[in-house]
Amino acid sequence: MTTRNDGPARPVDLYAALDTFDEIFDPRVATRVNDYDVRIGKVRGDYVWHTHQHTDEFFLVLDGELTIGLRENGAERTVTLSRGAVFTVPRGTEHRPSSADGAAILMFEPTGTVTTGDDGDTAAALPGHIRPRTGRALAE
Repeated sequence: MTTRNDGPARPVDLYAALDTFDEIFDPRVATRVNDYDVRIGKVRGDYVWHTHQHTDEFFLVLDGELTIGLRENGAERTVTLSRGAVFTVPRGTEHRPSSADGAAILMFEPTGTVTTGDDGDTAAALPGHIRPRTGRALAE
């Protein structure tokens, strides 16, 4: 599987790629488009509330169901995405993905975007199963 589009492109089977890892909240870069990562990951339980001030964050549910909590204009709401559904969290919106039974997702965001948001001080307060990531390469 290729993780960069530097040479001849090869197809990436997203479902086969998901089978190469078990870690949750630890996305892998399936490919890149210009300066954007196409990341795949597994979600189970609650992530942390976080914000990306300079970029939107695109979610596509590949399997399972994903819930995204949103805090906007002093109010909180939730969107629920089932398999095949997409949603874009607007830049600057505090959000928290979660999945009670587990989900496989695809995210589209600028290369180097940290999964836990822009606040570098949050790393010390993260639960043990969540680490700031920018996406790791798929196993070759």
